[in-house]
Amino acid sequence: MKILEKIRRSKITNNFLKIKTIDMHTGGEPLRVIIDGYPEILGTTILDKRNYVKNNLDHLRTSLMFEPRGHADMYGVIIVEPQNKDSHFGVLFMHNEGYSTMCGHATIAITKLAIEQGWVEVTKPVTNIKIDAPCGQLDSYAYINEDGSVREVSFRCVPSFVIALNESINIPDIGKVEYDLAYGGAFYAYVDADAISLKLDKDNYGKIIDYGKKIKQAIMNEKNNIKHPFEEDLSFLYGVIFITASDTVHSKNVCVFADGEVDRSPTGSGVSGRASIEYKKDKIKLNESITIESILNSKFNVKVVKQTTYGNLDAIIPEVTGNAFVTGEHTFVIDENDEFKDGFFLK
Repeated sequence: MKILEKIRRSKITNNFLKIKTIDMHTGGEPLRVIIDGYPEILGTTILDKRNYVKNNLDHLRTSLMFEPRGHADMYGVIIVEPQNKDSHFGVLFMHNEGYSTMCGHATIAITKLAIEQGWVEVTKPVTNIKIDAPCGQLDSYAYINEDGSVREVSFRCVPSFVIALNESINIPDIGKVEYDLAYGGAFYAYVDADAISLKLDKDNYGKIIDYGKKIKQAIMNEKNNIKHPFEEDLSFLYGVIFITASDTVHSKNVCVFADGEVDRSPTGSGVSGRASIEYKKDKIKLNESITIESILNSKFNVKVVKQTTYGNLDAIIPEVTGNAFVTGEHTFVIDENDEFKDGFFLK
């Protein structure tokens, strides 16, 4: 047999743990979809399952998110059984720091993947998929072309709401920072980047991360008003979103979340919370769509489709629209004898 034929027939036959994934991106933001190989995840609710993987399987998160298989800005999702009888499946989101409560870019990507892989029955021109996430049930809609391909995806987020406007905090090396606090499946502090002389350009990446981490830590240390109406597990500040004007669309969002990750997309949960702020300030109306771009100028559309209440809070239901693309498929192997099997970071 010729050497090239041998190479092409190569196969890993060792008895390693094998985890299969399909990798995607939404607006440039990566997503590693874990489809097989994870040990059984116990728990009745999605939050139970999230706590189980956090307490028992976190080494697999670091194996798949950290180097050498991932990188500091990798993002992942585990497909699990649904919690609600009318949901198609459940999801657990993960990143470099742990497990998030909501992820819009992942919701868009997993919806498109579910259509392309035939996981759900497809109806034209729109297929509705119900997804159980840690923050609650999500309604996602895939818009189907005549040839069966997915043109774009929208999702209706969980009730999104404002908890504070015009807050301020003094931070060494930055100064006075004014911000709004809102929830769009996760809690974010929204900061006017121009007010603190922060340029939201790709070449300012390091400073954006530095400011985002400092502002997040300062708010977490000095403020105590981040409370979810029903779930204590959701009562934490997930990230900081910097806002500036755009020459072509409504505005630009750059989100710094988890342990200094920068979202390459406009951030689905972030624009959901942003919509609640704009609506609260009477800057957008019901069913008015605005377009928000990312640090890469990729775009999400968002609109308020309903006004509602959530506990004792005024809230909205936002609808976010975008698109995603497959970048590859992998079978990762984890060798117990590998000293770096659990991953590492150099950053």
